[in-house]
Amino acid sequence: MNAFAPIAASETPDYAGLTVTPEGPVLGAEISGVDLRHPLAPEIVAAIRTALLRHKVVFFRDQDISHQDHVRFGRYFGDLEGHPVTAHVPGFPEILHIEAADGMKLREEIVPIVRAANKWHTDVTFRPAPSMGGVLRMRQMPAQGGDTLFADTAAIYRDLPDQLKDQLATLKAEHDILQSYGYRVDEARRQELRAAHPVQAHPVVRTHPETGEKHLFVNKVFTTRILGLPEDEAARLLAELLDRVKTPEYQVRFRWTPNAVVFWDNRATQHYAILDYWPQERVVERVTIQGDVPF
Repeated sequence: MNAFAPIAASETPDYAGLTVTPEGPVLGAEISGVDLRHPLAPEIVAAIRTALLRHKVVFFRDQDISHQDHVRFGRYFGDLEGHPVTAHVPGFPEILHIEAADGMKLREEIVPIVRAANKWHTDVTFRPAPSMGGVLRMRQMPAQGGDTLFADTAAIYRDLPDQLKDQLATLKAEHDILQSYGYRVDEARRQELRAAHPVQAHPVVRTHPETGEKHLFVNKVFTTRILGLPEDEAARLLAELLDRVKTPEYQVRFRWTPNAVVFWDNRATQHYAILDYWPQERVVERVTIQGDVPF
């Protein structure tokens, strides 16, 4: 798809024989008719990308993929990256091993803390070039609970008052890895993380490089402050913007099933993993696709 040429809502895209079923009126679609255990033809990869750009998050059911399959699928859409804190699958540095909150294994004494701190976020915005997307595979799921919510940050932006849009157009905000991960490591490791990942300033509103849509680009996990405003005003504005993602009308809820795979556009969404399943366990694995510098 050409940059800045989004599919109009009235158009019928070419999905190369795949079935793409919308899961919500705002975002999300389930894709069937493809087996991710096998290499994909270029036209199938292009169809999945088209569905992703249109729906922002796509879901695949009954995909008992191996680690090699997982890596291969992610690489169709770009180079993969690891993570400076979250553990990876042994032998597969591209695949993150994620349990519960921020990759921490749950214990009874920390559940009330991490549950209250569970946050809407866009992944790795502490990087100069945050990731393009994530591909998440369910490995171990609870009998009930553990759903994931996704929110459309373009829809959120579109509903902002015009006066606020004008104000945000030139503003940047700081994104800091220590906001989320600093509490998990000792002081020496915090200093290492700060040296390797200095605070980044990204636009409060970014332009999607493939569709041209405008997206609100601040999140609770990594955004620490909005620049260029008095401190009190900046704090109030950030709180107001972060609150908007909680509105259900901008969201879709994915209920996991065994061997489900989810692929989201990290440039266009925020997500929230619901921690409602303790003392059961939930283990997922993710490959992360390298992205571009927001503008």
